[in-house]
Amino acid sequence: GLYRIVDLVENPSPEQAPSNLAVLGRYVLTPAIFDCLEQTKPGLGGEVQLTDALRLLLEREEIYALEATGPRYDIGNKLSWIKATVELALMNEEIGEELRSYLHELLVNE
Repeated sequence: GLYRIVDLVENPSPEQAPSNLAVLGRYVLTPAIFDCLEQTKPGLGGEVQLTDALRLLLEREEIYALEATGPRYDIGNKLSWIKATVELALMNEEIGEELRSYLHELLVNE
């Protein structure tokens, strides 16, 4: 579905998350975001956070989100990143079968 964004939270804990929805890092933004980024002070980690700039942008214009379907990969930790890389590589027409054979050989000879 299509959702009108009313607020954003940067990396909340599961207990403090205001919903079960997450931003997947794909954006189509108006040029107004650049002014918002310039006005945004560094936040988490001493970096300017896009989430903070988007919250400022919300004061100026409506922002919408489109619900994505399909698998979701959390690449915030090493094991999840590797799992995502392997799963996507296995789907790749050029290398998928060769990688599948390699992984099978690797596991059988373990």
